Amino acid sequence: MMPIRKHKKQVRPGTLVGSDLPKFHAARAWAIFAVAASGFLLSMFFRVSTAVISPSLARDLTLTSDQLGELSAAFFYAFALFQIPAGIALDRIGPRRTMGLLGLTGSAGAAAFAMAEGFSGAFTGRILLGVGMSCNLMGALTLFSVWFPINRFAFLSGIVVAIGMLGSMLGATPLAAISLAIGWRAAFFVFAAVNTLQAVLLFLVARDRPAGMPAAARMKNPFRGISKVFLSYNYWAMSAVGFFRYGFFAAIQSLWAGPFLMQGLGMDAISAGNVLITLSLGFIAGLPVSGILSDRILKSRKNVILPSLLALFLIIISFLAWDKNTAIWLIHATFFLLGFAAAPGQIIFAHIKELVPEEMSSTSMTGVNLFTMLGAGFLTQVLGTLVEGDPSSITDPSGFRFIWYAGAASLLAASALYVKVPDSKALKRKSS
Repeated sequence: MMPIRKHKKQVRPGTLVGSDLPKFHAARAWAIFAVAASGFLLSMFFRVSTAVISPSLARDLTLTSDQLGELSAAFFYAFALFQIPAGIALDRIGPRRTMGLLGLTGSAGAAAFAMAEGFSGAFTGRILLGVGMSCNLMGALTLFSVWFPINRFAFLSGIVVAIGMLGSMLGATPLAAISLAIGWRAAFFVFAAVNTLQAVLLFLVARDRPAGMPAAARMKNPFRGISKVFLSYNYWAMSAVGFFRYGFFAAIQSLWAGPFLMQGLGMDAISAGNVLITLSLGFIAGLPVSGILSDRILKSRKNVILPSLLALFLIIISFLAWDKNTAIWLIHATFFLLGFAAAPGQIIFAHIKELVPEEMSSTSMTGVNLFTMLGAGFLTQVLGTLVEGDPSSITDPSGFRFIWYAGAASLLAASALYVKVPDSKALKRKSS
């Protein structure tokens, strides 16, 4: 009798739902998740890493305040401008090689930063770091789209971003403590080594797709794919959502919430810092909740994102009614809700991915992420022009009112554009 061979079931992209994840690649899928998530944690760490060591940088490298600002901005602009090349690489040569090579570029950037003797060396290091970290999130999402069922995508992407927030926290007090113990140069050498280890592990563990899954069709001319994406109304509407939703949230979280709370409402630095922690906790909590709501309950992208944008609009408008007698519990509750309502905007990546052909999915996601990152840098600067005079001289929350007017108006405009975008039918199609 001839022996019976057991063949592995062929898997097609986007055909799995829920518990259908085959056992023969489930272990590797979760290993890929863990390594890719650690890469985004490191990306978020490097993004904010100059803040707490800025006094040491200014002293050791003889930097001015403007140069410190340029060092911080260099990461963001390099990161943003490399989104389209990274998207093409993810679609053309796959996430494994793209993320591995860029990860090593980031390690070189961290080492160059550690060895810098002046502004130019540190600036070069930050540019290399921005390029090296540019596809840690989009590459992870590309891997998740083929290694996990479609009705886990939004949830897993939310979990990865929540893990990334831990990287931001690592770049605050823990980095300050490590720098005090061994110096900021040695600290960056340590994190360069850690980042190299992560890049090597990803290359060893990850595969571009499960065994038996056919490779996605590749466009002969990748620039034709870019033109198709850029000529799409859906792309520009969702890019506007990313630009204003995350851009405004990042501007408030990273800069303008502090002056509003301290100068506007008269809070001390510790109390204001506690409110900012509450804001981050709201964002972290909203990521998995909105993912489950989108993937499992509503089986919709648009019906989660659009209400969250309108909720953000209402929360921002409510700040206009505050005065120095506003109750502390209301301040914490409102900032928690602000973070919670901002979190579902992350599902925009799942939405754009499911509206384009598979061979353009990474390019479309990185294209939206380009404007998401540009929004963070642009709005942080522009909102400063709307503050009435020097923030340190403001003694009433009304001095910040034009920030809230601008945020509310921009979110309302982005919502109006997004209304015309069709919902993804992928989840409902796979559950039918």
